[in-house]
Amino acid sequence: MDARATPVLKHPEAEAFYVEALTELTQLGTPYLLAGTYALSAYTGISRPTKDLDIFCKAGDYQRILAHFQSIGYAVEIEDERWLGKVYKGPHFFDVIFASSNSTMPIGDAWFEDARQIEVMGLPVRIVSPTELVYSKCFIQLRHRYDGADVAHTILRAHDQIDWRRLLAHMEVHWEVLLIHLLNFRWVYPTERDKVPKWLIDELLDRLGHQRQLPPPQMKVCRGRMFSRIDYEIDVKEWGFADVGGEGEWRNE
Repeated sequence: MDARATPVLKHPEAEAFYVEALTELTQLGTPYLLAGTYALSAYTGISRPTKDLDIFCKAGDYQRILAHFQSIGYAVEIEDERWLGKVYKGPHFFDVIFASSNSTMPIGDAWFEDARQIEVMGLPVRIVSPTELVYSKCFIQLRHRYDGADVAHTILRAHDQIDWRRLLAHMEVHWEVLLIHLLNFRWVYPTERDKVPKWLIDELLDRLGHQRQLPPPQMKVCRGRMFSRIDYEIDVKEWGFADVGGEGEWRNE
């Protein structure tokens, strides 16, 4: 496909590093997808600054990618074994991502089935589909970073390319988060409400209707920690809510 736009590099001198990295990734042969700002620009036409590349791969492949780049002289770092590694050359880097920080988004074979190909810095590169792009951004809701606008813009500009049933399957356990984003889209773009299938809104509202008939859960849980560990820290430390998972200290602290 022809990308509607491309990002602007915050550090133009990094282009040679990115070209080198993408070429090396392609020659390695391990399946990967480019996501983040490059995918958003391709689908929406929004061009904005970017400081790195987001490389998505399966959990079983991220070690191979990091080990390969380490073997040819790059510096590598496993920032968080649960989802993120980094590859460095001097001040420049790219992220190797195989899940989300809250463990809701394991990257599997299905991510590659509907991937698209664009040209990035003169190279053919596969990017995540608009379905998985929306999925990858639904939980990014921190005080200093909120991707709700990216979700809305992707729906607006690529709604006809989204596999809505697959998106619902991704969000099955957290369907309320999907409903929140869809209601936000309807509010932001009242004239574009028909871009979201009626059956999907009906399904989610039906779930909400049945949920409202049930008693509240017995366990006090703060799932806000899946959006931001910091912003909802007080809920777990002082207000008696259970966390959604464990959390450790940073190794170098």
